[in-house]
Amino acid sequence: MISRQAAANLHALGAIAMWSSLATLGVKLGQVPPFLLTGLALVIGSVPAWPYARQWRVRPAILSLGVYGLFGFHFLLFIALRHAPPVQANLVNYLWPLFIVVLAPWLLPGVRLRPVHAAAAVVGFAGAVLAILGGRGLRGGFAWGYVPALGSALVWATFSLGCRRLAQQGRGFPTAAIGLFALVSGLLALLCHALLEPTFSLAPAAWFRIVLLGLGPLGAAFYLWDRALKLGDARQIGVLAYITPLASTALLVWASGRHLTWPLALAAVLIVGSALAAVRTGN
Repeated sequence: MISRQAAANLHALGAIAMWSSLATLGVKLGQVPPFLLTGLALVIGSVPAWPYARQWRVRPAILSLGVYGLFGFHFLLFIALRHAPPVQANLVNYLWPLFIVVLAPWLLPGVRLRPVHAAAAVVGFAGAVLAILGGRGLRGGFAWGYVPALGSALVWATFSLGCRRLAQQGRGFPTAAIGLFALVSGLLALLCHALLEPTFSLAPAAWFRIVLLGLGPLGAAFYLWDRALKLGDARQIGVLAYITPLASTALLVWASGRHLTWPLALAAVLIVGSALAAVRTGN
């Protein structure tokens, strides 16, 4: 029988594995308008929870939290990617695992920020920088798009910690309710597509990839992430999340037939090392 924390880490790693495929699928779907892509994927991601729709009866405040997390995160990230260099905006967005670690003591009762968790989060972010940049330098000055990128990171961190806080207080929601959050968020994203993006026709191959995206990174991953946060230590899970940009970049390298580079190898050492340090540390 594994411990609650070990089960939480396994759930988190499952979500991370699915999120790691997001960039590769995104490259294949690069021509699809982002709000259309996100809206369709989130609606599809809600489908596995439809048989449990009776568990969708949650308080308006909890529904607001869910939509705040799933829709707010993607909305701000897409705004950022439109108004800032994508690589830099993505780096700012990947502050969310660090925010989870740093904000946990403020939002979760009985949680302290231990030096090992803070150090692991900083080292993990350094590894994420290396993984995303791949040895390239940053170019360009300040762009206002970095503000919504920072906002998206704060949204996902506070949403994640908010779910954990509700669970600790005994006021949580069933994991199946994530399906309701995804459905409402997906419909809002489709509304944004109708208002902000041009009409786009999808080919059959694109539909197949969108279904994969919806069932995986924008579907099952959210359910696993919710279970992880309800079971485990948010500080450990936050550090583990830095495996996402590493695995995502490694998968892109493999899929494109390129060779492993030293920045990616060093990023692997930093991220895996920081994750092991956080996981091996108790409360």
